[in-house]
Amino acid sequence: MRLKLICCEVFLREACLCIANSPHTVDPEFTPKGAHDTSSYLREILQRKINETEEQGIYDAILLGYGLCGNGIVGLKSSKIPLVIPRAHDCCTIFLGSRQKFIEYFKDDLSAEWSSVGYMERGDNYTRLTDTTKMLGLDMEYEELVKKYGEDNAEYLWETLHPIKDSMDLIYIDVPETSNPACLEKIKKEAEKQGKSVRVLPGDIRMIQSLVWGNWDEKDFLIVPPGHTVKGVYDQELVIKI
Repeated sequence: MRLKLICCEVFLREACLCIANSPHTVDPEFTPKGAHDTSSYLREILQRKINETEEQGIYDAILLGYGLCGNGIVGLKSSKIPLVIPRAHDCCTIFLGSRQKFIEYFKDDLSAEWSSVGYMERGDNYTRLTDTTKMLGLDMEYEELVKKYGEDNAEYLWETLHPIKDSMDLIYIDVPETSNPACLEKIKKEAEKQGKSVRVLPGDIRMIQSLVWGNWDEKDFLIVPPGHTVKGVYDQELVIKI
């Protein structure tokens, strides 16, 4: 197959490594990390690149190296060739290799601050907050939580989703194949400035590898047929649907 990969630049190292060993011909194109900051802007960029790719008429599928990413991929569609998208709320899940690993590591702190080689290398900000609370509809103000869940439940949810920042570690996801000691040292110095420590989590390249190798298990990837639109599910299983 000939595949087009449209991917966030935070995955540049991992994507290029996997492309080099892919049994398929994969043409990559990377978008700036900062495009995530505004969902509508990211959506506009991706839809334009999808349209441009279709016009070339040479690809069997378009691969998107993104998670749901603040609803940035919701509404995307292709008219001629399928889209293939990881079932992930954000880049953090993809770096860890599975939704199960994300839940295991972040279940007690869904809004944790984290980083990786890709985040350290691209742009000025070293860390990112997970998008999971937003995607699950839990980024509400306290009064909204009370109205929806009641006083006691709202208090518990608020404390769970808004832990005292000064007591939190900075999380660094270290993918073995692209590990960079210099980046780890930088994040340690950044943590020290904030009076925090660094918790290193093992990353896993499997989701990126499966994406560019064409191993699209439906548990991990959504294949969007031509003419269909990407929709958000906002759970921890499907994440996205058509």
